[in-house]
Amino acid sequence: MADPIRVTVWNEFIHERTDDRVKAIYPDGMHKLIADYLNAQEGIAARMASLEQPEQGLPDEILDSTDVLIWWGHEEVRDDLVAKVHKRVLQGMGLIPLHSAHYSKIFRRVLGTECSLKWREAGEKERLWNLEPSHPITQGIGEYFELPCAEMYGEPFDIPTPDKLLFISWFQGGEVFRSGCCWERSNGRIFYFRPGHETYPIYHDDTVKRVIANAVRWAAPRRWGTHACPKSPPLEELPGYDG
Repeated sequence: MADPIRVTVWNEFIHERTDDRVKAIYPDGMHKLIADYLNAQEGIAARMASLEQPEQGLPDEILDSTDVLIWWGHEEVRDDLVAKVHKRVLQGMGLIPLHSAHYSKIFRRVLGTECSLKWREAGEKERLWNLEPSHPITQGIGEYFELPCAEMYGEPFDIPTPDKLLFISWFQGGEVFRSGCCWERSNGRIFYFRPGHETYPIYHDDTVKRVIANAVRWAAPRRWGTHACPKSPPLEELPGYDG
Protein backbone atom coordinates (compact mmCIF):
# COMPACT_ATOMS: atom_id res chain seq x y z
CA MET A 1 0.00 0.00 0.00
CA ALA A 2 1.32 3.43 -0.94
CA ASP A 3 2.16 5.90 1.79
CA PRO A 4 -0.58 8.47 2.42
CA ILE A 5 -0.27 12.03 1.15
CA ARG A 6 0.90 14.06 4.13
CA VAL A 7 -1.18 17.24 4.32
CA THR A 8 -0.74 20.19 6.67
CA VAL A 9 -3.77 22.48 6.90
CA TRP A 10 -2.43 25.86 8.02
CA ASN A 11 -4.82 28.52 9.28
CA GLU A 12 -4.32 31.87 11.00
CA PHE A 13 -7.01 30.72 13.47
CA ILE A 14 -7.64 34.30 14.57
CA HIS A 15 -11.21 35.05 13.53
CA GLU A 16 -12.56 31.84 15.06
CA ARG A 17 -11.14 32.86 18.46
CA THR A 18 -11.95 36.58 18.38
CA ASP A 19 -15.21 36.95 16.42
CA ASP A 20 -18.36 35.36 17.85
CA ARG A 21 -19.96 35.16 14.40
CA VAL A 22 -17.09 33.08 13.09
CA LYS A 23 -16.81 31.02 16.27
CA ALA A 24 -20.45 29.97 15.88
CA ILE A 25 -19.74 28.61 12.39
CA TYR A 26 -16.28 27.14 13.02
CA PRO A 27 -15.95 26.58 16.78
CA ASP A 28 -12.76 24.56 16.34
CA GLY A 29 -11.42 26.50 13.36
CA MET A 30 -11.80 26.21 9.62
CA HIS A 31 -8.67 24.07 9.52
CA LYS A 32 -10.28 21.45 11.80
CA LEU A 33 -13.25 21.02 9.47
CA ILE A 34 -11.00 20.67 6.42
CA ALA A 35 -8.55 18.31 8.14
CA ASP A 36 -11.32 16.08 9.47
CA TYR A 37 -12.77 15.72 5.97
CA LEU A 38 -9.39 14.92 4.45
CA ASN A 39 -8.62 12.33 7.11
CA ALA A 40 -11.83 10.54 6.14
CA GLN A 41 -10.53 10.17 2.56
CA GLU A 42 -8.50 7.17 1.49
CA GLY A 43 -4.79 7.80 1.08
CA ILE A 44 -4.65 11.18 2.86
CA ALA A 45 -3.28 11.95 6.33
CA ALA A 46 -3.94 15.53 7.45
CA ARG A 47 -2.78 17.52 10.45
CA MET A 48 -3.43 21.09 11.54
CA ALA A 49 -1.16 24.07 12.15
CA SER A 50 -1.87 27.67 13.08
CA LEU A 51 -0.24 31.04 13.57
CA GLU A 52 -0.10 31.10 17.38
CA GLN A 53 1.91 27.87 17.62
CA PRO A 54 5.72 27.78 17.97
CA GLU A 55 7.45 28.79 14.73
CA GLN A 56 4.03 30.04 13.59
CA GLY A 57 2.90 26.44 13.21
CA LEU A 58 5.53 25.37 10.69
CA PRO A 59 8.80 24.33 12.37
CA ASP A 60 11.23 22.54 10.11
CA GLU A 61 10.12 19.08 11.20
CA ILE A 62 6.53 19.82 10.15
CA LEU A 63 7.35 21.61 6.92
CA ASP A 64 9.89 18.98 5.89
CA SER A 65 7.32 16.20 6.34
CA THR A 66 4.53 17.93 4.39
CA ASP A 67 3.60 16.83 0.88
CA VAL A 68 0.78 19.33 0.40
CA LEU A 69 0.29 22.56 2.35
CA ILE A 70 -3.21 24.09 2.50
CA TRP A 71 -3.09 27.77 3.44
CA TRP A 72 -5.77 30.08 4.85
CA GLY A 73 -4.29 33.38 5.92
CA HIS A 74 -3.31 36.93 5.06
CA GLU A 75 0.07 38.59 5.66
CA GLU A 76 1.14 37.90 9.23
CA VAL A 77 3.74 35.17 8.63
CA ARG A 78 7.44 35.94 9.09
CA ASP A 79 9.49 36.51 5.94
CA ASP A 80 12.00 33.80 6.83
CA LEU A 81 9.17 31.26 7.08
CA VAL A 82 7.79 32.39 3.73
CA ALA A 83 11.22 31.78 2.21
CA LYS A 84 11.26 28.23 3.63
CA VAL A 85 7.79 27.46 2.28
CA HIS A 86 8.71 28.88 -1.11
CA LYS A 87 11.84 26.71 -1.29
CA ARG A 88 9.80 23.65 -0.32
CA VAL A 89 7.27 24.37 -3.11
CA LEU A 90 10.06 24.63 -5.68
CA GLN A 91 11.40 21.30 -4.44
CA GLY A 92 8.04 19.59 -5.01
CA MET A 93 5.55 20.35 -2.22
CA GLY A 94 2.01 21.16 -3.34
CA LEU A 95 0.48 24.46 -2.22
CA ILE A 96 -3.29 25.12 -2.01
CA PRO A 97 -4.05 28.73 -1.02
CA LEU A 98 -7.69 29.26 -0.06
CA HIS A 99 -9.79 32.44 -0.32
CA SER A 100 -8.01 35.27 1.57
CA ALA A 101 -4.67 33.61 0.92
CA HIS A 102 -4.75 35.39 -2.45
CA TYR A 103 -3.00 38.21 -0.59
CA SER A 104 -0.72 36.10 1.55
CA LYS A 105 3.02 36.61 1.35
CA ILE A 106 3.61 33.06 0.13
CA PHE A 107 1.08 33.22 -2.71
CA ARG A 108 2.42 36.55 -3.94
CA ARG A 109 5.96 35.23 -3.71
CA VAL A 110 5.41 32.06 -5.72
CA LEU A 111 3.46 33.95 -8.41
CA GLY A 112 5.50 37.16 -8.47
CA THR A 113 2.52 39.54 -8.68
CA GLU A 114 0.42 41.60 -6.25
CA CYS A 115 -2.57 39.20 -6.51
CA SER A 116 -4.93 42.13 -5.85
CA LEU A 117 -8.66 42.03 -6.65
CA LYS A 118 -12.03 43.69 -6.01
CA TRP A 119 -14.17 42.49 -3.09
CA ARG A 120 -17.51 43.05 -1.38
CA GLU A 121 -19.12 41.35 1.61
CA ALA A 122 -22.86 41.33 0.95
CA GLY A 123 -23.89 37.69 1.43
CA GLU A 124 -24.67 37.22 -2.24
CA LYS A 125 -25.07 34.04 -4.24
CA GLU A 126 -22.04 32.65 -6.05
CA ARG A 127 -22.23 30.25 -8.98
CA LEU A 128 -18.99 28.45 -9.85
CA TRP A 129 -18.80 27.11 -13.40
CA ASN A 130 -16.70 24.00 -14.06
CA LEU A 131 -14.61 24.84 -17.13
CA GLU A 132 -12.51 21.64 -17.22
CA PRO A 133 -14.72 18.67 -16.30
CA SER A 134 -11.99 16.17 -17.28
CA HIS A 135 -9.37 17.64 -14.92
CA PRO A 136 -8.46 15.61 -11.80
CA ILE A 137 -9.47 18.49 -9.49
CA THR A 138 -12.98 18.71 -10.97
CA GLN A 139 -13.75 14.97 -10.80
CA GLY A 140 -17.23 14.39 -9.40
CA ILE A 141 -18.16 18.07 -9.77
CA GLY A 142 -21.11 18.92 -11.99
CA GLU A 143 -21.42 21.59 -14.66
CA TYR A 144 -21.60 24.16 -11.86
CA PHE A 145 -22.30 24.45 -8.15
CA GLU A 146 -23.68 27.29 -6.06
CA LEU A 147 -22.99 28.85 -2.68
CA PRO A 148 -25.98 30.78 -1.30
CA CYS A 149 -23.95 33.35 0.69
CA ALA A 150 -20.44 34.38 -0.27
CA GLU A 151 -18.04 37.28 -0.20
CA MET A 152 -17.58 38.66 -3.71
CA TYR A 153 -14.16 38.62 -5.32
CA GLY A 154 -14.05 40.40 -8.68
CA GLU A 155 -11.75 40.95 -11.63
CA PRO A 156 -9.21 42.21 -12.38
CA PHE A 157 -7.29 39.59 -10.41
CA ASP A 158 -3.59 40.41 -10.64
CA ILE A 159 -2.15 36.95 -11.22
CA PRO A 160 -0.08 35.37 -13.99
CA THR A 161 -2.24 33.62 -16.57
CA PRO A 162 -3.04 30.22 -15.01
CA ASP A 163 -1.66 27.09 -16.61
CA LYS A 164 -5.21 25.78 -16.22
CA LEU A 165 -8.34 27.70 -15.28
CA LEU A 166 -10.81 25.25 -13.73
CA PHE A 167 -13.57 27.42 -12.22
CA ILE A 168 -14.99 30.82 -12.96
CA SER A 169 -17.43 32.43 -10.53
CA TRP A 170 -20.44 34.59 -11.20
CA PHE A 171 -21.82 36.67 -8.34
CA GLN A 172 -25.34 37.94 -7.80
CA GLY A 173 -24.08 41.53 -8.01
CA GLY A 174 -22.77 40.91 -11.53
CA GLU A 175 -19.02 40.36 -11.16
CA VAL A 176 -17.06 37.34 -12.40
CA PHE A 177 -13.82 35.89 -11.03
CA ARG A 178 -11.21 33.23 -11.84
CA SER A 179 -11.86 31.01 -8.83
CA GLY A 180 -9.88 27.84 -9.51
CA CYS A 181 -6.39 28.34 -10.92
CA CYS A 182 -3.48 25.93 -11.44
CA TRP A 183 0.21 26.67 -11.84
CA GLU A 184 3.47 24.73 -11.77
CA ARG A 185 6.62 26.24 -10.31
CA SER A 186 9.76 24.09 -10.67
CA ASN A 187 8.71 20.73 -9.14
CA GLY A 188 5.74 22.11 -7.18
CA ARG A 189 2.09 22.44 -8.09
CA ILE A 190 -0.18 25.27 -6.90
CA PHE A 191 -3.98 25.44 -6.90
CA TYR A 192 -5.76 28.59 -5.78
CA PHE A 193 -9.41 28.02 -4.77
CA ARG A 194 -11.51 31.09 -4.00
CA PRO A 195 -14.46 29.99 -1.76
CA GLY A 196 -14.02 30.32 2.00
CA HIS A 197 -14.88 33.60 3.70
CA GLU A 198 -14.91 33.05 7.46
CA THR A 199 -18.35 34.55 8.20
CA TYR A 200 -20.12 32.06 5.90
CA PRO A 201 -20.26 28.26 6.32
CA ILE A 202 -18.36 27.63 3.07
CA TYR A 203 -16.26 24.73 4.36
CA HIS A 204 -19.38 22.89 5.48
CA ASP A 205 -20.27 22.52 1.80
CA ASP A 206 -19.58 19.01 0.51
CA THR A 207 -18.67 20.16 -3.00
CA VAL A 208 -16.12 22.66 -1.71
CA LYS A 209 -14.53 19.98 0.46
CA ARG A 210 -14.48 17.53 -2.46
CA VAL A 211 -12.64 20.04 -4.64
CA ILE A 212 -10.05 20.51 -1.90
CA ALA A 213 -9.54 16.73 -1.55
CA ASN A 214 -9.19 16.37 -5.32
CA ALA A 215 -6.68 19.21 -5.31
CA VAL A 216 -4.60 17.49 -2.62
CA ARG A 217 -4.24 14.43 -4.84
CA TRP A 218 -3.38 16.56 -7.89
CA ALA A 219 -0.84 18.70 -6.01
CA ALA A 220 0.92 15.80 -4.28
CA PRO A 221 4.61 15.64 -5.22
CA ARG A 222 5.56 13.73 -8.36
CA ARG A 223 9.26 14.20 -7.64
CA TRP A 224 11.40 15.94 -5.05
CA GLY A 225 14.56 17.86 -5.68
CA THR A 226 16.21 21.19 -6.28
CA HIS A 227 16.88 22.25 -9.83
CA ALA A 228 20.62 22.65 -10.23
CA CYS A 229 22.76 24.35 -12.85
CA PRO A 230 25.82 22.06 -13.08
CA LYS A 231 28.62 22.26 -15.56
CA SER A 232 27.87 19.52 -18.06
CA PRO A 233 30.44 17.41 -19.89
CA PRO A 234 29.74 16.87 -23.60
CA LEU A 235 28.09 13.63 -24.67
CA GLU A 236 30.14 13.55 -27.87
CA GLU A 237 33.77 14.41 -28.44
CA LEU A 238 34.35 18.13 -28.94
CA PRO A 239 37.68 18.87 -30.60
CA GLY A 240 39.63 21.43 -28.64
CA TYR A 241 37.40 21.25 -25.54
CA ASP A 242 39.43 20.56 -22.41
CA GLY A 243 36.70 20.99 -19.80
